[in-house]
Amino acid sequence: QVQLVESGGGSVQAGDSLTLSCIAVLFPYSGRCMAWFRQAPGNDREGVAVIATSGDDSYYADSVKGRFTISQDNAKNTVYLQMTGLKPEDTGIYYCAATPRGVSFCGSVTESDYNSWGQGTQVTVSS
Repeated sequence: QVQLVESGGGSVQAGDSLTLSCIAVLFPYSGRCMAWFRQAPGNDREGVAVIATSGDDSYYADSVKGRFTISQDNAKNTVYLQMTGLKPEDTGIYYCAATPRGVSFCGSVTESDYNSWGQGTQVTVSS
């Protein structure tokens, strides 16, 4: 059973930084794509960033390029999302997601590729 547990959300002011963590209880962790999605009230869920657990693939949505960084600690099966220069439009519930093993390309955020999801963590950015 795959389990993803997010943490690190909170309420901040515009311009602040926040780092989200996602511990993935996966065996094995390698050979997957790990992603962060977010959903604002009234909006569809959108992919924010992706990283390959094996290899160098990564992806960022245009709206967060240059402000957000996805990284991982393979020894801890943990994925991070470092968010800087936060804007009110970054407000939403942030979800960690994982693909099954064997996905060969981690350069996109097609939601249907991800079969494991965390419960989400709220990020609220005030102006």
